[in-house]
Amino acid sequence: MPKLTRNMKSDEFKQYYFLKEELKDFCRQEGLKVTGNKGDLEKRIIHYLDTGEKLTEPAIKNHPTQKPSEITLDSKIGENFKCSEDKRRFFVNEIGGNFKFKVRFQKWLKSNPDMTYRDAVRAYHEIQNSNEKTEIEGQFQYNQYIRDFFNDNKGRTLNDAVKCWQYKKSLKGSNCYEKTDLVVL
Repeated sequence: MPKLTRNMKSDEFKQYYFLKEELKDFCRQEGLKVTGNKGDLEKRIIHYLDTGEKLTEPAIKNHPTQKPSEITLDSKIGENFKCSEDKRRFFVNEIGGNFKFKVRFQKWLKSNPDMTYRDAVRAYHEIQNSNEKTEIEGQFQYNQYIRDFFNDNKGRTLNDAVKCWQYKKSLKGSNCYEKTDLVVL
């Protein structure tokens, strides 16, 4: 796999898998913003590789957040929900120590700002009792690869899946699981 440099073309960049930390290191080196998720970093880098210019991004507005003592079952979730420690404590208190901010629940919270925390607790239990698998978003290629590997290889180990992933991400092209990746085992 080639090293990410300012001389790389964006089409070549898109053909390889880079860790988020590698993307952040490149952004630091080139004076680009290092905040955001992996998709944000990739978008910034692609723009930079195509134009040589830093991507102009709108400023993030700070929104007031609820104080921990203000969260009750009847409190509204509110716009721009953030998974913070005070909210985690609230949900652990209401749901129990096994509570986790899983992706489907986070999406529910962010898309239901007018609902209450009571509604959120009910939604959490419904989501937990559902057999529906969460759709894995594009920036989580590793997670998708591992899921697809195990769907196709019952009885294999995580170590096997990781070996195949390491092999796959070193190749140019798609990072999607293929049966031929098993060649490294």
